[in-house]
Amino acid sequence: MSIQVSNVSKHFGPFAAVDKVSLEVGSGELVALLGPSGSGKTTLLRMIAGLELPDSGTIVLSGEDVAGRSVQQRAVGFVFQHYALFRHMTLFENVAFGLRVRRRELRPSDADIRSRVMRLLEMVQLDRLAGRYPHQLSGGQRQRVALARALAIEPKVLLLDEPFGALDARVRKELRRWLRRLHDEIHLTSVFVTHDQEEALEVADRIAVFNKGRIEQVGAPDEVYDHPATAFVHQFLGHTNRFQGVVSRGVANISGTHVDAHEHADVAHAPAVVYVRPHDLDIVAEASNASFAATLNHTVKLGPVVRLELTRRDGGEPVEVELPRPKFAQLDLVPGGLVHLKPRRARVFIDERNSTGPARGTIDDREVPRVTPAPAPHPDAQPVVPARAA
Repeated sequence: MSIQVSNVSKHFGPFAAVDKVSLEVGSGELVALLGPSGSGKTTLLRMIAGLELPDSGTIVLSGEDVAGRSVQQRAVGFVFQHYALFRHMTLFENVAFGLRVRRRELRPSDADIRSRVMRLLEMVQLDRLAGRYPHQLSGGQRQRVALARALAIEPKVLLLDEPFGALDARVRKELRRWLRRLHDEIHLTSVFVTHDQEEALEVADRIAVFNKGRIEQVGAPDEVYDHPATAFVHQFLGHTNRFQGVVSRGVANISGTHVDAHEHADVAHAPAVVYVRPHDLDIVAEASNASFAATLNHTVKLGPVVRLELTRRDGGEPVEVELPRPKFAQLDLVPGGLVHLKPRRARVFIDERNSTGPARGTIDDREVPRVTPAPAPHPDAQPVVPARAA
């Protein structure tokens, strides 16, 4: 079943929780709604389910407008963050609940219910625990029961609201891999809400990045990470170093370093925002016009990666660098030492609110300026000096 959300808005008093959002989810696709708390992603999910009614716009499931239809009539399965299992029921009865409460003419026989429930419990690897109660399970097991219960009614759409948010990091990682494998088996159209960037990048076919009730970008995980449409998307997806400069007629001036910005050749003068991810910074032996000096303050070893915390000597701003452990060991760095940093890849954006060149895109009043992205620089282009860690 496909999902089409067209120009949907939802207000709570004067607050616009969802503001003219449009989104399409293809049949059998797994889409993540990613964004910070309060960005509107859960409200949209609840409107698709029928738990909230939009103020305007349309929601179409499999080609039919579902305005006025109840949750049951929409044939959706919903998985909540905190499981919402019935404590007085066994796992078996929790999963069977949605089937037993159907009207008599639609209710399967007891034999069919038992067969379907045991098949689902086997699928979520809990068939041998069918007689246990929720309090006898771990958090990860309870979440799998909640998923089996949502699947028992044979929904056409599966909706998950922060399904792993209440779990610890190790269990969360195991379950999201399990969910991806399960989706590859059953190919059920699914939408899940998360604020965990790693979770969205690992599990989803596509990601819709939300910010203050709107969608900033929709695309495959690699697309939104490597080619962010806005500064907000770049900042929200992973760590990054942020630096400000000026672009004039195709050249970005970043603290005296000139960087090719030919895609902005028609901009007379505008503030530039440059982003460099920590793993895109190299430590080089000698200074050059493609590098900048920094002082090493602190190192943190994170498994196979070492994170370096430095301070730019020209501006006093902090910079983060991530290196593989073998590379770090070869460099023999010491706190307080001078190093030269050379970006391998940078992303340049223009702050249109202060640009004197031709208008590009829409100017809005969000906390992160609406900006025009530049594609990744050509390998021969001069790298950009990184700056303040986001």
